[in-house]
Amino acid sequence: MNTQSLLERLNIRSVNPGVCTGPDGWLDSGAPPLVSLNPTTAEPLAQVVPATPEAVEKVIAAARAGFEAWRQLPAPRRGLVVRDLGAAVRESLEPLGELITLEMGKIRAEGIGEVQEMIDICDFAVGLSRQLYGLTMPSERPGHRMAEQWHPLGPIGVITAFNFPIAVWSWNAAIAAVCGDTVVWKPSELTPLTAVAMQHIANRVMADHGLSGVFTLAVGGPDVGRQLVADERLPLISFTGSTATGRAVAQAVAARLGRTILELGGNNAIVVAADADLDLATRAIVFGAVGTAGQRCTSTRRIIVERPVAGELIARLTRAYAQIRPGDPLAAGTLLGPLVTDAAVGGMAAAVAQAVADGGEVLFGGQARPDVGPQFVEPTLIRMPAQTAVVRRETFAPILYVLEYDTLDEAIRLHNDVPQGLSSAIFTDSVRTAEAFLAATGSDCGIANVNIGTSGAEIGGAFGGEKETGGGRESGSDAWKAYMRRQTNTINWSKDLPLAQGIVFEGL
Repeated sequence: MNTQSLLERLNIRSVNPGVCTGPDGWLDSGAPPLVSLNPTTAEPLAQVVPATPEAVEKVIAAARAGFEAWRQLPAPRRGLVVRDLGAAVRESLEPLGELITLEMGKIRAEGIGEVQEMIDICDFAVGLSRQLYGLTMPSERPGHRMAEQWHPLGPIGVITAFNFPIAVWSWNAAIAAVCGDTVVWKPSELTPLTAVAMQHIANRVMADHGLSGVFTLAVGGPDVGRQLVADERLPLISFTGSTATGRAVAQAVAARLGRTILELGGNNAIVVAADADLDLATRAIVFGAVGTAGQRCTSTRRIIVERPVAGELIARLTRAYAQIRPGDPLAAGTLLGPLVTDAAVGGMAAAVAQAVADGGEVLFGGQARPDVGPQFVEPTLIRMPAQTAVVRRETFAPILYVLEYDTLDEAIRLHNDVPQGLSSAIFTDSVRTAEAFLAATGSDCGIANVNIGTSGAEIGGAFGGEKETGGGRESGSDAWKAYMRRQTNTINWSKDLPLAQGIVFEGL
């Protein structure tokens, strides 16, 4: 399978410009092209011309102009546009999913699953377009009524990471669009080809509805991101990436009193109690640790297992890992694709070496697999005597650390003793143990599960975490409120003018 055949299936003739203001707005900025590489082979897939500062300015201006018209459409009508976007993506489900696999390296089933996630969030957003509810509140003043309503916020900047090159954009874009916002997208420079393909699909939908500037694109590196972050015309920046970069984004946007949605690092753990169903736990752990080659923010990175069953769980995991062979992610049966860059391979090697230096025992894996390809590694299982600094640090690779505990209080302390707070899980058949994990004194993560793993969150719940994960929320539940501005209304339908708190202003 090659790039050209996939683009033909997606009805895309050219991917060279990576800057777009709307259906007829592809801009060739003249900048040196970015080369999209296939992580499976390290060979070039395509060249994409990124945005210059002048091109970014045109994209933001187009999104601002588009917002003036878009926000005036009733929300249910905006929902129809998002409905058609989801339908257009559904028609391209397989080739778009395979393009993700080709450019990012996750296995084909996960690539197609990511596209399905976008379809699902579009469906969710269509329903949401008729449910942007405000509250009514009793007024303390006779003849008065109080209510709140929600208005579109403005053009928003969405900066996404390589590991979910479409899904995370769609969480933001579909919800923001039905809320009446327009979207400026800066994708990862590691996955520009997927972003350009998605923009072509969005352009066709906008053209069908006579729209422009609702979905726009500015491919590029950190300079493009910094330009979006600094621009006051973008009242909200949604950023997905590392904690270090997220901290800089938060500070820059806060300096101009803007808003942020931050989805940053995760160091997710599964607690396995002695009464757990180990068959169930093993399957969840392996997918959570090995899926996407450990390059999900929700990947399982730590197992905290009750001591009496530690040996049995480790044996099961070792047997399962022995069946996983790194290979071409587009090939049937492959469960582990490549890491996204050579630097990621080096980062994994450094983490394994540090864990061993800290007294860790490599139970499985730990090596690169250059015989398979330049960016392939083995899934790795390491038993640790304690939760050392390397365990507390997120390494974006398929490394799973195993720690043991004696009491639930000890397990929860270990679980929470990391800077990140995204996803968590416990496996147990005890209601008391499960509820203790979900209580205020239990998991400190934004996501806490019982008898399912840390990875693979559904779109119906708000997604995000606490501490160094950033505190942001995207996707389901009431996450839509982040993309709108709240307005409180008080309506006086009487002929009197009483003041609140019983104040009497004499002389008027």
